Amino acid sequence: MTEQSTAEAAPQAPAAGPAAEPTAPAAAPAAPKDRRALRAVLRWTAAVLAFGAAGAGAAYAVAQPERTDVPGLSTRSDGRWGYPALALPTLPPGAPLPFAPDNEDGIHYAGLTQLLLPAPLGSTPDPGLKLEKDSVVAVDTFLEEYEGTARQKMKQGFSDNGLRQIVGRAWTTPDGVRTRVYLLRFHASGFADVFTGCGADMNLNGVNRIETDDLWRKARMDQSSPSTDGVKVLEESVPFGDEQIRAGCVQSGDVQAVILQSGKGATPAVPLHQAVVLQGQLLG
Repeated sequence: MTEQSTAEAAPQAPAAGPAAEPTAPAAAPAAPKDRRALRAVLRWTAAVLAFGAAGAGAAYAVAQPERTDVPGLSTRSDGRWGYPALALPTLPPGAPLPFAPDNEDGIHYAGLTQLLLPAPLGSTPDPGLKLEKDSVVAVDTFLEEYEGTARQKMKQGFSDNGLRQIVGRAWTTPDGVRTRVYLLRFHASGFADVFTGCGADMNLNGVNRIETDDLWRKARMDQSSPSTDGVKVLEESVPFGDEQIRAGCVQSGDVQAVILQSGKGATPAVPLHQAVVLQGQLLG
């Protein structure tokens, strides 16, 4: 599979201010293979996956220079997937960017489907996720990811806490890993804050226990990287059955992202870490 390389922001429309310039990552000391792989993806995302914040209504594309052009990223076996070029959508005229000075609550005015992480190159759409028009996911369809005993309470919470819309995308990669990405839009960030369906207490269907991904936590502590407020990465605890599930949670203003990956045996960690970072970048 073609692997995604680094990315830097390039405005597609006249900018009101300068775009963020990527900084080349510093060389890191040698580490065990799994840690080296994760550190590579974290250095890459922290240093060069920055979208410019130039003015309402501007769209930004993300280019993909060759990985070997960036120090520390020449190894091809770190487990990352290749994604198409990412782009932030054009905002409605006069609408502010999320977390701009005049939008501190982080309201996303772009179409929610445009903020969904695209499927990686070489993957196939997963027909198991039932989608309505424009990638909309019905509440009951989303709740199928959770144990039956939790669904009614969650559904009532959506009604009480201002859920506006859910959109989703699902794919399967050649290695057999199945990914589902959901974006839940609420009326305000305060409602998204109280969503309990993504975290250590999430009651996923068929999962006895889920806990913080220790590899993610340690790597983020070891590396100089941006704040991860609103981000959680979890993995199904051992022992698990035929499949292991991993979950990524990104809460950004009025939008909550829920990313689920599962595969036969132990599901690899790096693809979920990569998806979490990329989806977080799209949400600003």
